[in-house]
Amino acid sequence: MAIYLDYNATTPLDERVLEAMLPYLRERFGNPASAAHPFGWEATAAVDLAREELAAAIGASPEEVLFTSGATESDNWALKGLLRPGDHLITAATEHEAVLEAARSLSRAGVRVTVLPVDGCGVVHPDVLREGISPETRLVSVMLANNETGTLNPVRELAEVAHERGIPFHTDAAQALGKVPMSVEDLGVDLMSLSAHKCYGPKGVGALYVRRRPHSGVRRVRPSPLLDGGGQERGLRSGTLNVPGIVGFGRAAALAAGTLPEEAHRISSLRDALLRRLRSGVPGLRLNGHPDRRLPNTLNVSFPGVGVGELLGAVPEVAASAGSACASLRAGPSHVLEAMGAAREDWAAVRFSLGRFTTREEVERAAELVVEAWRTLSASGIPRF
Repeated sequence: MAIYLDYNATTPLDERVLEAMLPYLRERFGNPASAAHPFGWEATAAVDLAREELAAAIGASPEEVLFTSGATESDNWALKGLLRPGDHLITAATEHEAVLEAARSLSRAGVRVTVLPVDGCGVVHPDVLREGISPETRLVSVMLANNETGTLNPVRELAEVAHERGIPFHTDAAQALGKVPMSVEDLGVDLMSLSAHKCYGPKGVGALYVRRRPHSGVRRVRPSPLLDGGGQERGLRSGTLNVPGIVGFGRAAALAAGTLPEEAHRISSLRDALLRRLRSGVPGLRLNGHPDRRLPNTLNVSFPGVGVGELLGAVPEVAASAGSACASLRAGPSHVLEAMGAAREDWAAVRFSLGRFTTREEVERAAELVVEAWRTLSASGIPRF
């Protein structure tokens, strides 16, 4: 059986989450918009509970949580719902494609976009942000945790820089939920994008946190709707709510928050053990991303002298990736590693991402298989590119 080490791409659905969802896929099938009978009331109550669970997991109020189809929609909504031609958006070079592509779309529509550089570890520095702000800046969007390297940005400090100039701050936190503490009050953000399937919930459901009480000197954010329709989610996001998915998201968020410190410690220990074993067997192995400020589950490394496609192909027993699952649909090097200034030979990197169901035995076996494959490929002289 394959060893799954691609949790940043997606996580398996936790059985406890599935149990919570099943009644709403069967007998409790009501539409929350049906306000005249018990079927609709039951669905509404389930959505309300899930909203409370997710809000509690991020330190927000339930009314600040709006459900979407996933983090991609949430990112697009945060940017496109706030910005108009003539406005100025600031984002970062290592953002997820959902933010970068939305920024490109806005640029074509007349929004000026500044893409901030990162340092060699993939971190956006507050001074760099401060220099990029202009009188027309209306939004700053910088992710909390990078999906490829796991690097954590100093979001609180970045948000403070934005707020000094009265500018709201958005963060894509899809990879961080359930992995690191992330209270919206501690982070100081005004908008936050989230996704259920990154924390053992179902695919196809996400959320956008929208702060109701603005920070001092910062205007209140209220993204314009992207969809016209029946006016669900307080008139901001029309469309029949995905009740089973939302129930699953709430349950997944509650479970993740309840075990976060212990689970983060366990997984980071496994991640570090994997790195040690790979380094002992692969001279010249390079760690990509920040050595300390990173997700506890993510390990991105470059293997010298071999191509990432050949290496991953040589170990079908290990399910890892060459970077973002979304980016894998397009050819070319990782934009994240390019932005970090990595040399061309380091672009062929493997991302190992561990999770709730990863065992020490799996880590040890995966390291053994990968090292063996690297040695075989290195000895064969197969060109890297």
